[in-house]
Amino acid sequence: MEIVVRLDVMLALRKMRSRELADRVGITEQNISLLKSGKVKGIRFETLAKICEALECQPGDLIEAVAVPSGAD
Repeated sequence: MEIVVRLDVMLALRKMRSRELADRVGITEQNISLLKSGKVKGIRFETLAKICEALECQPGDLIEAVAVPSGAD
């Protein structure tokens, strides 16, 4: 199982730029970029809640567990 971050999809659906989200949430644009790319090991629930509030979505809209094909892990 692999966790995939769908933040870029939600930003596009909400027609919002990373910079605007970063300003609303109170984190750097670089951290938004790292989240979008999935290059983070974790996220604070407080930060996730702020992102969900800004994007008017649920955590499940931002992250998804997907099966990894056999031999690809």
